[in-house]
Amino acid sequence: MTLTELLLISVGLAMDAFAVSVCKGLSMKKLDLKGGVITAFFFGFFQAAMPAIGYFLGLRFSKVISSFSHWVSFGLLAFIGGKMIIEAIKGDDEEECGKEYRLDLKELFMLAIATSIDALAVGIVFAAEKTNLFFSVTMIGVITFALSLAGIFIGHKFGSKYEKGAEIAGGVILILIGVKLLLEGLGVL
Repeated sequence: MTLTELLLISVGLAMDAFAVSVCKGLSMKKLDLKGGVITAFFFGFFQAAMPAIGYFLGLRFSKVISSFSHWVSFGLLAFIGGKMIIEAIKGDDEEECGKEYRLDLKELFMLAIATSIDALAVGIVFAAEKTNLFFSVTMIGVITFALSLAGIFIGHKFGSKYEKGAEIAGGVILILIGVKLLLEGLGVL
């Protein structure tokens, strides 16, 4: 997997956390920098931890899936990307944006897991593609942290204007990377 693909996957995965962060920023009457950093840390940490878990699960099954790993990679990335697009279009996060902001670690924990569960499947893709785990999860965590923090500032400043577009863009990016990995596996590229 190339650095560009990894960067795009990292950004694509971070879009759910970015969208929730925009909502968190939108609900802040006064910008809470400490709360924003804690929120971004939770999202970055869980977004990095989930692919690591998925990677080790993928290694257990790598002998079974190695001959068709490009199909597995494509299927997982297309599913995750499609799910992100559908959720953005349906607008399931409306109730989250309406709540007044408060730093609730239990709620933050649940949101971090919910926004990073898709990354578990990406870890399986990393195992199938024999990607450097430490570098990959570090990049995902750092990018998610940065985009989540930016989402809080954007949400506080501009509202939810960019939330839906970001999730759709993230979904499209993941689908396109899945198609590329499939075409490479089939020998087309």
